[in-house]
Amino acid sequence: MDDREGSASEDLSRFCCLNTVCPDRGRRGAGNLTVCMRYGKRETFRLLYCRTCRARFSERKGTPLFNSRLPTDKAVSALEHLADGCGVRQTGRLVRVSRGAVGRLCRVAGGHAEAAHDELVAVSPADHGTAVRREVVVRRQEAGQLRPGRPAGR
Repeated sequence: MDDREGSASEDLSRFCCLNTVCPDRGRRGAGNLTVCMRYGKRETFRLLYCRTCRARFSERKGTPLFNSRLPTDKAVSALEHLADGCGVRQTGRLVRVSRGAVGRLCRVAGGHAEAAHDELVAVSPADHGTAVRREVVVRRQEAGQLRPGRPAGR
């Protein structure tokens, strides 16, 4: 067993079970979560295990960074630039990632923030910049109100 797995130094109080049928779903610091393994390049991310429902999930599950190939600092920086009003191309140049990656991150973060805002979904607090993602959604909604979409007949 690796000395990092399940060690007492791991602070899991900010996480909660995300399984919809778990009785401990959404309860942070309930003591039901342990680290069962690490994954990713250089074993960067933790795989969490719920003792109550026996579900396993990533610490990034439920965040816009889940399944993102970008390093965390670049993804957070891109979201901050978007919240400041930079466009997708400009953000891509500033963060030095492709505009496609910025567009995907923006789309995922916007959908995540909408769901969290509208449905008050229990999300993992491990993500960074929650306010930034909400600003991206608000700006997107404002932009949709300012300029009408294309006619559907084309």
